[in-house]
Amino acid sequence: MNNIIQAKKDRYVKFYNLDPEVKRLFHIHIGNDPKVKPMPLPWRENMEQRIASAASSYEAAMSRLDWLQDDFIPYATCVTGTEIFAEAFGSKVIKPDNTNPFALPFITKSSEVAKLKIPTLEDSSLYYLFDIADKLKEICGNDALLGLIDVQTPMDIAALIWDKNHFFIAMLDEPEAVKELAHKISQLYFAFFDEWFRRYGAEFIAHYPDYYMPSGFTYSEDEVGAVSPETFEELFLPELIEISDRYGNVGMHCCAHAKHQWDNFKKIPNLKMINLVQPYDVMVKSSSFFADSIAMYPGWSGTGERETWFSQLDKNAHVLLDFWSPNDDDAKRLADKLNKIA
Repeated sequence: MNNIIQAKKDRYVKFYNLDPEVKRLFHIHIGNDPKVKPMPLPWRENMEQRIASAASSYEAAMSRLDWLQDDFIPYATCVTGTEIFAEAFGSKVIKPDNTNPFALPFITKSSEVAKLKIPTLEDSSLYYLFDIADKLKEICGNDALLGLIDVQTPMDIAALIWDKNHFFIAMLDEPEAVKELAHKISQLYFAFFDEWFRRYGAEFIAHYPDYYMPSGFTYSEDEVGAVSPETFEELFLPELIEISDRYGNVGMHCCAHAKHQWDNFKKIPNLKMINLVQPYDVMVKSSSFFADSIAMYPGWSGTGERETWFSQLDKNAHVLLDFWSPNDDDAKRLADKLNKIA
């Protein structure tokens, strides 16, 4: 099993290095597995059920290694909602019974930023997430990879804490206050992730979607669709450079309408993977735009017959696609076909 996993990791490294030998990776997801316990909503109160579900999912993925020839690497997810850092700073959290929890803003003006205290990691509401990860390592084994918790950038977290009716205006009128809030957030943010990588090592599976990272960091950057390229360069890019300087290679998820930021995305140091969630035609265009610089995990895999999905994208792009199969037999047949193409 370890040899199979290592071979997959090696393919990922070549993929990120834009090696022409490995331009296509694929994950095959199989319909509901009765051995996998349902994942509850990511509330702290559901901690034990979250652990049980993640462990059963990991075990099911490990059982497919010897017969399903795709690039998916088993991992134990530590999935959360987007609210976790905002909650640590004082946001009230709403917990709907049919979707993930979310944070409510509590800052409306810059004077409130100056008064905001930075919690210590040990005393924060974040600390129980280490308990989940520790338990998963205990159950699944120390070699098991963990899926990272939900990771927004400090600026995106600031957009959760500061009421957006005022936040975007402050970006233009009071950018120093916006920077101050993001900086305060980053101090707790870096404390958390420094500790995470100290405990669990450099390797991990991205927070979203589930691709392998031999080291580095991944994050969601979803507010950039609402700002100009100039604002991106002033407020967003500096902290993305800081993240890259601190952790190395990075992967980014962005589901914003942010085509106007594509040139800026290329300015992010060591950006190795980009996941854009956009309409099909935009995804096709992005595969050409980033073909010479960044590997991609499109949010839209393709249209029509599954075997044609890779051919719908730029032939020079390094692309990871998701495929879905209703059962094991179909998954085997599909993997055989895709391995002749990839």
